[in-house]
Amino acid sequence: MDLRFVYITCEDSDQAARIGRALVAERLAACANLLDGMRSVYWWEGEIQDDIECVLIAKTRADRMEALIERVRALHSYEVPCVVGLPIREGNPDYLAWVEAEAVER
Repeated sequence: MDLRFVYITCEDSDQAARIGRALVAERLAACANLLDGMRSVYWWEGEIQDDIECVLIAKTRADRMEALIERVRALHSYEVPCVVGLPIREGNPDYLAWVEAEAVER
């Protein structure tokens, strides 16, 4: 199995829910989790920004990452949305098999 844990930041929980629901409905991810109220400090356009955002975490297959990234870019309000895929090295084998089975084109 070649799976990914995908970290995405969103402007708020509504946007994260819309994007997460689309990724799951379109089988680009097996599931999505929302963690609201994250504080982000970052450089943007020459200034330090300090904002409250919502983290969206998706679990998917490596072969779905390109399509997932493009879909997030299409749905997201940010000019440069954060979409970072991290390899899943280990975990509950039953859960990982479920992710593998659900994040497929139908």
